[in-house]
Amino acid sequence: MLTKSIQLYKNAYAGLPKSIWLLSIVMFINRSGTMVLPYLTLYMTQKLHFSVTEAGIVMGVYGSGALFGTFLGGRLSDKIGFYSIQFFSLLLAGVMLLVLLQLTTFYEMCVGVFIFTTLGDTFRPANAASIAYYSTPENRTRSYSLNRLAINLGWSIGGGMGGFLAEINYDLLFYTDGITCILAAILLKILLKSPEKPQQTNNTQFAENQNIKSPYTDTIYWFFVLCVVFYTVPFFQLFTLEPLYFRRVYHLPESQIGLLIIFNGILISVLEMIVVHQLEGKYPKAYIIAFGTILTALSFWVFNAYFAVGILWISITFNTIGEMFAMPFMQSFAVERSNEKNRGQYLGMYAMCYSFAQIASPTLGSQVVQHFGFTTLWFVMGSLCLISTFGFLYLKRLL
Repeated sequence: MLTKSIQLYKNAYAGLPKSIWLLSIVMFINRSGTMVLPYLTLYMTQKLHFSVTEAGIVMGVYGSGALFGTFLGGRLSDKIGFYSIQFFSLLLAGVMLLVLLQLTTFYEMCVGVFIFTTLGDTFRPANAASIAYYSTPENRTRSYSLNRLAINLGWSIGGGMGGFLAEINYDLLFYTDGITCILAAILLKILLKSPEKPQQTNNTQFAENQNIKSPYTDTIYWFFVLCVVFYTVPFFQLFTLEPLYFRRVYHLPESQIGLLIIFNGILISVLEMIVVHQLEGKYPKAYIIAFGTILTALSFWVFNAYFAVGILWISITFNTIGEMFAMPFMQSFAVERSNEKNRGQYLGMYAMCYSFAQIASPTLGSQVVQHFGFTTLWFVMGSLCLISTFGFLYLKRLL
């Protein structure tokens, strides 16, 4: 049994290019310092004494900057290449985090957060395009999963450590996050040389898409993006209002909230590559994604089923497993709909779903909590995931 399990892990990781591993190392270093986002709502309400509504607005501005940054990153990746965009995004975002620490008023935070996320989120489509460049159609979904493994393993370390550092001093979150961003930029320069040949990929699976000049004219892709938005808006509650829910309703200290974040990252790190390896090429992507979105719906509904700390762990488990089934195959679908000339724009548009969710999730969520309470919020978020599930099932018919 042990030998079979070891072989399963070997098969899941076998055949991935060296460049993909190096990109994942850079991503791991960067995400190990990701401490500001999961505790930003707490930072603003606990230390800066913002109201829940004000904190929700700032988190909405956070998403606005991310939306603009991903759009800009996708366009620039197609024009000047993904390598330079990744380097300058990491470097400038790291510097801006150190500046952000000096801002204390509501309007200062709005402006600072917008600039920070604009700089930081140009990285997303550029990074996705680089993975498409260094991978092949046969190992592309696994390549994205390895990158996500690095993100989530780093996230579990950064999020967990962030909880303990927040109990000491919230300022430490900004220093650690900023320094690791700058370190990741330096490592990218050292470990991975800039591509000498044109930054294009070989993708024959969707050869008919060579005639599509822009994702904005691809109606099937627009429907896919809409389905992704109905999933990502609820999903981002994990980083925005769920920590506040754990604190205000269950009275958990930051260190215990950090343990829940650690659990999310470790579960993905241990299982996702195996899940993707077992599913890739065997089932339609739309069906796999739909299964993930319904599990995410359950992760919200269980909050209202029973009041106990154990429910929090059950919710995180459902949310994490749903993420494993949904996100790698969403990103792979986005790559396959594109060609080498418009890949940055396709991936930019996909990344904009997450950026839009960063606006809508805290803005909508904070208003629902303010007027109706957390119970209504979890019902609404689960229902949005259910709509996404039906959408992806219909997407299979469209294809």
